[in-house]
Amino acid sequence: MIKSMTAFSRAEQITENMEIRVEARSYNSRYLDLVLRIPQSYIALEEKIKSLISEKVTRGRIEIKLHIKDDAEEACIFEVREAKAAAYHQALLQLKEMFGIHTDISLELLAGLGGIIRPAETDTDAEKRWPEIRDCISGAIAELNAMRKKEGEFIAGDFTARLAYIAESMNEIEKKAGDLVFYYQERLKERIEALTRGITEIDPSRIAQEAAFLADRSDISEEILRARSHIRQFRLIMDSEEAPGRKLNFLLQEFNREFNTMGSKSGNVDISHIIVALKSELEKIREQVQNIE
Repeated sequence: MIKSMTAFSRAEQITENMEIRVEARSYNSRYLDLVLRIPQSYIALEEKIKSLISEKVTRGRIEIKLHIKDDAEEACIFEVREAKAAAYHQALLQLKEMFGIHTDISLELLAGLGGIIRPAETDTDAEKRWPEIRDCISGAIAELNAMRKKEGEFIAGDFTARLAYIAESMNEIEKKAGDLVFYYQERLKERIEALTRGITEIDPSRIAQEAAFLADRSDISEEILRARSHIRQFRLIMDSEEAPGRKLNFLLQEFNREFNTMGSKSGNVDISHIIVALKSELEKIREQVQNIE
């Protein structure tokens, strides 16, 4: 099944004292690369989150942003950094004396200074909240995969059309390859006549023998057979349930190898032109394969 590696999704879950939001983005990558941005107090869940994602995605760079707003009573505790507050207060008193300022130092001024009041470090029961977090992340990944699958359907349609063109071109190559003996006979006659200027009589049997020898050296029937096998294999991999990206990338290398051999062996200009067009199609397919899981 073809899935794109680029997608975005979002999921939200609100409980009595908690609001959970998950943003998931995926990008192209040769392997599964997980990047998590989660609150420090929930860092203990990191391995569980990675395990959850790896069960549902096999390839791509997956970025997860987990936002948690916890309104539980134990999460709404703040503390005053007394030593820092006293140091700020003393510094402000020195400034007042230095510049002759007689206004009072207000509580609002002190409280507004950075780091004086901060959330208290409490022991968050991350494991207790895991079911809600798990369900929210699962929802985001499910939506992400749905988007990847939808985009993959467009890519699969493009592959199908290009494979049909390649299969049709293989029929044309096979037809032209079948005429190689006649093609070489005509070429030999033209070259001999050009060299001898028609003075020397041409032995038709010798021409046929040499043409058959050249055609045998230029036989590309095995390459055509393997290329057609690659087309069938490509379609089977596309329809399989496994992530096909790596297999298709390897198969494209085999395709290129066959076409290169055909081009070098045939020596036929028409076949060479067809192969150039086919290699252009393979390159377009290769670019798309880099985008699938």
